[in-house]
Amino acid sequence: MRILIHNNYQTLSTWTAHYIANEILEAQPTADRPFILGLPTGSSPIGTYVELVRLYNEKKISFKNVITFNMDEYVGVPEDHPQSYHYFMHHHLFKHIDIPRENINILDGNAPDLNAECLRYEEKIASVGGFTLFLGGIGPDGHIAFNEPGSSLSSRTRMKTLTYDTKVANSRFFNNDTSAVPKTALTVGVGTVMDARKVLIIINGYSKARALQKVVEEGVNHMWTVSMLQLHQQGIICCDEDATQELKVGTVRNLKDIENKTLKTLPVLKPE
Repeated sequence: MRILIHNNYQTLSTWTAHYIANEILEAQPTADRPFILGLPTGSSPIGTYVELVRLYNEKKISFKNVITFNMDEYVGVPEDHPQSYHYFMHHHLFKHIDIPRENINILDGNAPDLNAECLRYEEKIASVGGFTLFLGGIGPDGHIAFNEPGSSLSSRTRMKTLTYDTKVANSRFFNNDTSAVPKTALTVGVGTVMDARKVLIIINGYSKARALQKVVEEGVNHMWTVSMLQLHQQGIICCDEDATQELKVGTVRNLKDIENKTLKTLPVLKPE
């Protein structure tokens, strides 16, 4: 597991976007052999999406042969609701790039049979060959997607009840009204994420510092589900300085030393 400590959120976002773009360009995807990309919502990836849109507008990257699967969606929230993840993705990324509508996959939190919807989602991911790259973020309690503390580390896509901490954290999107945050969501499982060939997790801000400390300096623990990344062969954490505040000074120094060259340069974009 690689840990890249960036100076701030902006440099983290720029590096992450260039990394994703470079992975797509190197794969040279086609309609018959698309690039399969897992995507998150929330505040963490917004900077990355802004930079991906910029790269697209500069004609440095195309998403025509990219298929996306989002991590999760609230149950019972209409797709056109400003706080639905369908709306979020359309607003921050999809309406700005050339990805075909049929290549966009987001769980249907209003499906008549939610269990069947989760099974369908897992089967569709498998039918296209699984994730080439999974981009994720975490909550302050270290959950990835909506795999709350205590979730099975081999879990698959399913419905989950959200913890109070998660509802408090997400209440900022609901006028700071915790009672307005949906109580349940559909989410990919930890096992679903771990099946990806590569996983990149964004961890930014002081509120995520304790979670970063748990995943970097302690062992795999189902109470901090992102810690499962320790067992992934090609896992990367991109964090900013604020998120490192709970790490030991020696840990931070060693991680920066290891990735010194990487942190000084952006991934070089190869021409299409």
